[in-house]
Amino acid sequence: MTSKQLILDKIRKNNIVPKSDLPEYTNFGLTFENKFEEFSRVLNTVGGDAIDTTKDKLDEVISSLYPDEKVIVSNIEESKLGNFIANDESDPHNLRDVDLAIVKGEFAVAENGAVWLKNSDNRHRSLYFIAQNIIIVVKKSDILNNMHEAYEKISFEDKGYGVFVSGPSKTADIEQSLVIGAHGPKSGYVIFID
Repeated sequence: MTSKQLILDKIRKNNIVPKSDLPEYTNFGLTFENKFEEFSRVLNTVGGDAIDTTKDKLDEVISSLYPDEKVIVSNIEESKLGNFIANDESDPHNLRDVDLAIVKGEFAVAENGAVWLKNSDNRHRSLYFIAQNIIIVVKKSDILNNMHEAYEKISFEDKGYGVFVSGPSKTADIEQSLVIGAHGPKSGYVIFID
C-alpha cells in the first residue's frame, strides 16, 4: 500500500459525518402585498420601467414608447410589430442594427426587479444584449416575490441558455457614477400583460 493510499484510507475512516436532514424553510424570503408595485419600484431604481397593460393594447403601448424605431425584432406572438426575423440570421453580428427587441420573459422577481429570460425559440442569445432597446413581456400572473421562489421555477435539467435581466445595461465602475446603456440596451421596459 502506498503512503498516499494509507493517508486516504485514514481520512475515510475518521471523517464520518452523521447523516442529517436539512432544515425545512417554508415561507422563507421576502413577500410583498403588491408584487407589481414592488417590482416597478425596484426596476425604476436600476434605470428601467414597468408598465401594466392588456394583450390587445400591447402594440399600441410599444408604438407610443418607440415611435421612430426602424428595425424591430419580436419573438412573442402577442406583438405584430416585428419586421426583422433574427432567427433567419446565421451570424449574430448581423443583429447589430436592431433598434428594438421585444422578447418573452418567463417570470419576474419583485425582490430585485429581475426577469428570467429563457426562450428556446430564440436562436441568438445576443439579441437580449445587442439591441439598442429592449422590451420584455411577462404575464402579470408570473410575478414572484423573491429569488427563492424563482429558483424553484427554474429547471436546471433543461439544457440551453437562461439569464436574469434587470433593466437596461448599466455600469457604475467609473467614479461610482451610474451610466445607462454603456454596453447593451440603452433603455428597457418590462411590460406586464393580463
